[in-house]
Amino acid sequence: MQRDLFEEEHQLFRETVREFMAREVLPHHAQWEKDGIVPREVWKKAGEIGMFGFSVPEEYGGSGITDFRYNAVIVEEIIKAGASGLGFGLHNDIMAPYLVDLTNDEQKQRWLPGFVSGELITAVGMTEPGAGSDLQGVKTTAVREGDHYIVNGQKTFITNGINADLVVVVTKTDPTAGARGTTLLVAERGMEGFSRGRNLEKVGMHAQDTAELFFENVRIPVANRLGEEEGQGFVQLMNNLPQERLSIAVAAVAAAESVLEMTIEYCKTRKAFGRTIGSFQNTRFVLAELATEVEIARHYVDKCILAHNAGQLTVVDAAKAKWWTTELQNKVIDRCVQLHGGYGYMMEYPVAKAWLDSRVQTIYGGTTEIMKEIIGRSFGF
Repeated sequence: MQRDLFEEEHQLFRETVREFMAREVLPHHAQWEKDGIVPREVWKKAGEIGMFGFSVPEEYGGSGITDFRYNAVIVEEIIKAGASGLGFGLHNDIMAPYLVDLTNDEQKQRWLPGFVSGELITAVGMTEPGAGSDLQGVKTTAVREGDHYIVNGQKTFITNGINADLVVVVTKTDPTAGARGTTLLVAERGMEGFSRGRNLEKVGMHAQDTAELFFENVRIPVANRLGEEEGQGFVQLMNNLPQERLSIAVAAVAAAESVLEMTIEYCKTRKAFGRTIGSFQNTRFVLAELATEVEIARHYVDKCILAHNAGQLTVVDAAKAKWWTTELQNKVIDRCVQLHGGYGYMMEYPVAKAWLDSRVQTIYGGTTEIMKEIIGRSFGF
């Protein structure tokens, strides 16, 4: 079925992003994989062509456009290029709502221009060694002392963790108050006691800096708190999770589509027993199943994007999209590796890298099991 999500302006923007990827990313990404990080200069170049902060008001350098289709274009083009080192999705899709919707005028003036230009790289410090999908289990503390909070704790698996200049840190300002004791504070590069640990060695996504963060008596000004009062953090997190999970679903479908397309082409040329492997019934049946499931997933996710633009995407809808599409992504890529045979296990073939990069999709942003729990609770059991 024909896809009708995008309009002319989105397609023109897609061409701009595609040209950027071809010029500034693809020639260098293999080296970034070896380095374990993407140079900061790439962020600035992306900022120059307007790839960041669509929803940021014009007075702070943004476009003032609340249309998630632009975000989706960027995610899709990054995925199709295999450029898994770029943490642009986290910057645009996860961090922007915090810095646009939860900040006061003074904070906007301080942070948003750099956010849009790519000079200020962002991250969010949720996950801890003992707290992943269960955000109420966070142990990082923030104790009010005059005009500052004294923050102590540790975060791990933080995307953009090495490069980040601003980190939204999930803290406990009242450890006895449950969800109502959670507060979001913005830590800035250079604050005394705020340090980076290892750039973690991962199974895939090797060019993306994923780090440990440490907070030892870090004095974060009250002026860096998101929200007018303490204790609003958990609600703020929950309000923004649907967009994060939608972004992951967009990436999942784009990855499945891309790998499926390259596998179909491979099956047209690779031969076994004197025939192309695409001529075998089993190959055709596998590809037929995958193509059907991917297209169905595509239309559901596109529907979610439109619902999100209309302010109607629910937590449950986003959970459905996230778990289904990421599990499908892993299924599709795994079967495509099988159809490539031994070559599918060779890193010179993009399908192998896609296989490694895809595995984390069912884990971050809330595991598949947590997504199903969210959906299950909606039944009123």
